[in-house]
Amino acid sequence: MSENLEYHTGPVTLRGSQVPPTTTDQRLLDSRGPVDWLHADPWRVMRIQSEFVEGFGALAELGPAVSVFGSARTRPDDPAYALGVKVGRKLVEAGYAVITGGGPGAMEAANKGALEAGGTSVGLGIELPFEQGLNRYVDLGVNFRYFFARKTMFVKYAQGFIVLPGGFGTLDELFEALTLVQTRKVTSFPLVLMGRDYWGGLLDWLRGTAGAAGTINLQDIDLLRLTDDADEAVDIILRAENGHVPQRPE
Repeated sequence: MSENLEYHTGPVTLRGSQVPPTTTDQRLLDSRGPVDWLHADPWRVMRIQSEFVEGFGALAELGPAVSVFGSARTRPDDPAYALGVKVGRKLVEAGYAVITGGGPGAMEAANKGALEAGGTSVGLGIELPFEQGLNRYVDLGVNFRYFFARKTMFVKYAQGFIVLPGGFGTLDELFEALTLVQTRKVTSFPLVLMGRDYWGGLLDWLRGTAGAAGTINLQDIDLLRLTDDADEAVDIILRAENGHVPQRPE
């Protein structure tokens, strides 16, 4: 093959030894050979794109919504489960759809409260080896392969977060959202922690350890609102929608 041969594939130019022996169409239409392409990075990009397209399409007409997070391990007899049901119901009564991760535990509780109140109950599931699928109270569900695509949907289509007691996944969502607000990637986005006994120690650590060490701005902790009351949590969301939300100082 001539070293001067030039081959174009989309925006990519190939020359010399980089020129493939077959064309893209030939490889597409040929049913023989390996299927390693299914796991190649360019194909992953297409999968990622499809997840954003499907998510945007499914949620674009959702209307006002709030994302509710919490542990998948929360049992139905746990007070946090009852709180989740109440939060879901109160959000619907205030005119919001409810978005959760679609799993069991606290997520199921919020979906249950929303569905039983006659609202839209959304579950954004994730492909995990131990995932049990969307809970039965989800009436609009979207499943994702990639965490980052799913996390975009949680923020893009919500007016705020309400965070029930939870573990690593809940903390991940909480601190990513807090970082987005703190860096002004999103604006007027309230973050409400439900459960003073559960979250109080974390806030004490942020103030007493991280804040004292100077690794965070103490004023940014005020972006997190802490309550035990579902009505207060929903009121914080409503007030933020009307422009009453803690802001970082200039």
